[in-house]
Amino acid sequence: MRYGAIDRLRGIVMVLMALDHARDFFGDGRRDPTALATTTLPLFFTRWITHFCAPVFVLLAGTSAYLMLARGDSRSAVSKFLVTRGLWLILLEVTVIRVGWFFDITWRFTALQVIWAIGWSMIGLAALVFLRPRVVGAIGVATIALHNLLDHHALGPKWLASILHAPGLFEPASGYRVFVVYPLIPWVGVIAAGFALGTVVNERKKLLWLGAAATAAFVVVRGLNRYGDPRPWSGELHPVLSFLNCQKYPPSLAYLLMTLGPALIALALLEKREWKPFEVIGRVPLFYYIAHLYLLHTLALLGAWWLRGESILGKPFFAGGGVRAGLPGVYFGWLLALAILYPLCRWYAALKLRRRDVWVLRYL
Repeated sequence: MRYGAIDRLRGIVMVLMALDHARDFFGDGRRDPTALATTTLPLFFTRWITHFCAPVFVLLAGTSAYLMLARGDSRSAVSKFLVTRGLWLILLEVTVIRVGWFFDITWRFTALQVIWAIGWSMIGLAALVFLRPRVVGAIGVATIALHNLLDHHALGPKWLASILHAPGLFEPASGYRVFVVYPLIPWVGVIAAGFALGTVVNERKKLLWLGAAATAAFVVVRGLNRYGDPRPWSGELHPVLSFLNCQKYPPSLAYLLMTLGPALIALALLEKREWKPFEVIGRVPLFYYIAHLYLLHTLALLGAWWLRGESILGKPFFAGGGVRAGLPGVYFGWLLALAILYPLCRWYAALKLRRRDVWVLRYL
């Protein structure tokens, strides 16, 4: 069973994700686009619109797991797939994907990002699929709503706290550093909520009501300015931007309401839309993810050499290793990458459909 709107929405957020990473590679990674004192409106919203990517992707991973059950797979089979898939994603994060980000094989610095979080979230969901979907959904919603209570509490040693809730850097061995960008607790909540969402994913009115309720809850939670985000908004400097500038690492309650609410509305509205390019990309998300990293990084190397005669090989974008071409260069690099990626995704999607007998294609 495939649900076209899921593929379309996933494809849309994958395209937006490429914009965010084009900003990393083609912009100046040292400049924080959400620093209200120094940012510009175009730069802020170039970053803000991509906030929808990770929450939607993780949510739909849970929904896809439920649809496996709906098409007749046993709970044990789904659980086994989630564990296997999760371990595979974690392995890819620290090997193939890590090299794509840094073009470095010394492994002296590793960033644990969204693919890592999805992998562990799938493993967590593998244990939950034996429960009723409503119970799984309740666990997910409670985790999303309450995890900000941990903001001011240590969860053991620094490495454990970083993995579970507070992004941070630790050194597992001398000379080797690991930076956890995506702590796990809130993302496990999102994938669990996505699993329960599968029970109503074909009911357009319920999706619209859920999306509207979550969006309204964001306005209330953020407006009260008491709980749900460790960074209170202020009316003194760019009040609208401040209101929207919710914490992503880890994703706060306000951040998740702000992104998942509109996403549910979009999912309902995409039910009868035929946006083939997005659907094609949404069917091969992991292939697209890996390909877009290597492509953007390669294009950035060529761009820096062409514009400045400079090699940025081995220079992390967050340390000034990007092209620094400004927003026009960012958007040009993004559109160029999409023009190359789409035919590759269309070819790979057709290959997966044609060769269902090749089991390895199920994991990429």
